[in-house]
This record gives sequence, C-alpha cells and structure tokens, in this order.
Amino acid sequence: MRTVHRTMAVTLTSLLAGAALAGCGGNGGGPAQKSASDMLDEANARMEKLSSLTIEINNTVGDDRVTWRMTTDLKSRCQVRNTFSRSGTLEQIRIGETDYVRPDKAYLESWSGNDLGDAEPGVWAKVSVSRSQPGDGLSQCTRPFESFGTATKGEATRIEGREALGLNVTDPADKEGKYSFYVATEGEPHLLKAVYRSGKQVTTTSFSDFDEPLDIRPPASADVLEPGGTTE
Repeated sequence: MRTVHRTMAVTLTSLLAGAALAGCGGNGGGPAQKSASDMLDEANARMEKLSSLTIEINNTVGDDRVTWRMTTDLKSRCQVRNTFSRSGTLEQIRIGETDYVRPDKAYLESWSGNDLGDAEPGVWAKVSVSRSQPGDGLSQCTRPFESFGTATKGEATRIEGREALGLNVTDPADKEGKYSFYVATEGEPHLLKAVYRSGKQVTTTSFSDFDEPLDIRPPASADVLEPGGTTE
C-alpha cells in the first residue's frame, strides 16, 4: 500500500505545480469580449501579485484521498496541513529558513523514508529548510503559476458567492486528463478553483483568502523539539 501512497504524493506534487496558470495581461473589455486564453492570462497575472492566499487541494483516486491546505505569503512564510486518508497527517510551519513539522504516528510509520529530522508523533520538531528535498513531504511557500494547453470557454457559475466562468483546458502532454479552471468575472479576476479529472482520479484545487492578513507564528518554544532531541 505504501507504493500507492507515494504515487499519490508524487501526483499531488505535480498538480500543485500545474494547478494554477500564469501569463501576461490580456485584452481589455469584459469577459464576453475576451478569449478564454486572455481571461486566464489576466487571472494569472493577478494571482502572481497576491501578497497572501489559501490553497486547498483534495485529490481522490478511487477510495484513497489526500487533502492538502496551505496559507502562504507566496514567499517564505506558510502554514500547511497534509492529510492522507490511509497514512496519517503532517503539519508544517515554515518561517524563513526554519521548518516546524509535526507528524502523527500513522504518518511516521507510513513514510519512514522521509527525512523529518528528530520528529516524534504529535510533537513539533525544528528542521532547517536546507534539509527539505523533493518528495520528503514538506512544501514550499512559493507557488509556480505556469501556462499550458489550449483554453476554451465553458459555463458560467457561482463559487463562494462570486460570479465565475469555467474555462476548459486541454494539455497535449496529458491526453487522458481534463482541466477546468474557474475565473471570477466580478471584482478582481482571481482564479477561484481548478478541477482535474483523469480516470478514477479527481483533483479539486480551491483558492481563497486573497491578500488577507497572515498570522503565521512558530509553535510555543516549550512545544518544540530541537535538533538532537531536546525541547527549548
């Protein structure tokens, strides 16, 4: 079963990189006068300028599910909770060059190959960001916004109380997958949601709390296990 979990983690990481699109600003006018590509370009340009946001990803393959939630300044300060339906939970707070990580027992047992320093179940551990490697379960606070594929307009809808338009994207590199991106058509042209479907896999990425003030702090020093196995 661990192979399945690792595959889902790799898939989730890949989708994190591709779930949001970026580009240059499009033509003027309202949504009706803009092409799907121009709408994505405008949304992506706005997303790149955010000072903070929350990203939540729900990835389901059959009855196996991963939930990933991050609040971030898109630079060096973020708070993350990563939950695997079959293999536990990992919490992370990144502030500058320091990670604070707190895995539960199930996570440590299932992902024993990941380097989380001296982490113990249910206890915050202090780990240098320099030790973070791809695939170790830790997240970057930054988020790539990269364009791909061909976009066409879909249906109008409402997401979290905001008018939005669905934009369908096909990617030549992923012939089985289908992407739908939902861009706000009232107020700021934020990217509100992205949905990816391929076979039994469904991944929904939601974006919220745009430019909201962040309150991300390290855990209380008495609750942190320092490198070497001692608390502060």
